[in-house]
Amino acid sequence: MTHLSTSRAEQEIERLTALHPKRQDLSLERIKALLDKLGNPERRLPPVIHIAGTNGKGSASAFSRALLEAAGYAVHVHTSPHLVNWHERYRLGVKGERGRYVEDDVLVEVLRRIEKANDGHPIALFEILTAATFVLFAEHPADAVVLEVGLGGRYDATNVIENPAVSVIMPISMDHQAFLGDRVELIAAEKAGILKRGRPAVIGFQEFDAALDVLVSTAERLRCPLWTYGEDYSAHEEYGRMVYQDETGLADLPLPALPGRHQLANAAAAIRAVRAAGFLLSEEVIERAMLSVEWPGRMQRITEGKLLAHAPKGAEIWIDGGHNPGAAEVMAEALAELEERHPRPLYLVTGMINTKDSLNYFRPFEGLAERVFAVPIRGTEAMTDPVVLASSAYDAGLVGQPMGSLIEALEEIRRIASDPDKRPPRILICGSLYLAGNALADNGTPPV
Repeated sequence: MTHLSTSRAEQEIERLTALHPKRQDLSLERIKALLDKLGNPERRLPPVIHIAGTNGKGSASAFSRALLEAAGYAVHVHTSPHLVNWHERYRLGVKGERGRYVEDDVLVEVLRRIEKANDGHPIALFEILTAATFVLFAEHPADAVVLEVGLGGRYDATNVIENPAVSVIMPISMDHQAFLGDRVELIAAEKAGILKRGRPAVIGFQEFDAALDVLVSTAERLRCPLWTYGEDYSAHEEYGRMVYQDETGLADLPLPALPGRHQLANAAAAIRAVRAAGFLLSEEVIERAMLSVEWPGRMQRITEGKLLAHAPKGAEIWIDGGHNPGAAEVMAEALAELEERHPRPLYLVTGMINTKDSLNYFRPFEGLAERVFAVPIRGTEAMTDPVVLASSAYDAGLVGQPMGSLIEALEEIRRIASDPDKRPPRILICGSLYLAGNALADNGTPPV
């Protein structure tokens, strides 16, 4: 979410941002009208795996892509938001290889074609970008599309897909309450809006029974062939391996390359979803996918780059863009497991936007993190002031300290944690995808 200023697409999107309202219309009429003028590219796509959820939908997208590519399929992938440049939202499939981000000239041409078709009518930027997804994916051959929802589900611009190969709903928790409702069952109802009558549905692990009840009842009402985590399929760790199970039997697999116990459930949802979409997956293919999966900015360890020079020698630096209490809980659990195996003092470097619940975001880290360094974020006007954020950390039982920048925070950690008689620290840069993008850009390691 820190952009490449030299990109022509970046300049084009900045111009479109100035022309159009930022917020998406809470209906699908505008995007449908625009797509109709473009010849309805959304109806000319390969089989679509449509993924919604508060947390885990990005991981499910990454696992789905890894599974399909390991099987030799060409797979288009749409994710949002991006971390460092806009092109990350559009990965075009290549047969027998990993997909590649759309080329700059191609994206510019598509954006200009969409603007011409729209002909000055009211439209939101996300609707333009989603229209670009459908044009790009319809005009480039592939075997499958992994389509991640932007916000919610029912009124998300991606929800013009009428016959998905499968709809997937990942864990639901509190986030975007101003748009989706202030109870998990209301949020679940919005996410369930991507379910289509008679089309397969996969429900990932759900912490809240109220959310699960809404999802299951909606799927049953729509007569969707349904697979629910914990009932129809599951995964667990056994002797350092991942055991996956569904109605076809058991698979003994390596642990996923994405760290954290929660990733087993995310991987399981993706396996069941890709199979439900009609793709054959051998155990050998699934094993390759578990080892090759990658998802930048989500519990990503930085092993090279510019940031390491500002941290204590031997320090671990991790980046995670999770930004709500549910995401914080799984991060804290993953770090607690890591602490058990490889103890190190933990420091958080955190930036957040002002629509997020910072107090409950910090609570899972009480007793785990030694200090929180609150930093500003580039690329958004909705940044929470570091002084306010540090105060939230204090209210959650942590030691909070405001800093002027990410680099300053790392250098302060270097100053206070460079005792040669103590283990080098573990540093988690967290709280916002904007900050994750800032960190990857500053480190010189944007997603590829």
